[in-house]
Amino acid sequence: MRRPTWPAALTLAGGVLTGAVMAAAPASAQDNPLLGRWRTAAQGGVVEIHRCGAALCGRVVDAAPLRRNPDQTDVRNRDPDLRSRPLRGLRVLDGFTGGPTTWSGGPLYDPDSGQRASRGTLTLVENDRLSVRGCIAPLLCRTQTWTRLR
Repeated sequence: MRRPTWPAALTLAGGVLTGAVMAAAPASAQDNPLLGRWRTAAQGGVVEIHRCGAALCGRVVDAAPLRRNPDQTDVRNRDPDLRSRPLRGLRVLDGFTGGPTTWSGGPLYDPDSGQRASRGTLTLVENDRLSVRGCIAPLLCRTQTWTRLR
């Protein structure tokens, strides 16, 4: 049996060390199955779910109105003072915690209708399907299914 040369031995040792460090590291943001971009149910919208502190949040990154006019604002907001804020980058999910398949939090905001739900749930139905439910009152809820973009 032939002994490995120094460069080969160092490469092997580096690979083992890297594997050990990664196995010992705490769960990273990539370990959360909700992180990433999701196609919404309306107007070809895309929401990016990302970490915001210890919770998850989501912001608008694309939609048909934004492709027509990148400077589109939140014109349907019920608060006239907020109608001039840009749609691109608008936070529509805030403060969701939980897992591994269901997260709860809120508020949620629908720029299509201008409605804000004080609380809601995100349920991972499959790896690529997310059920998004927002409630403005205990029995007044609406659910959409979003699909993961790859």
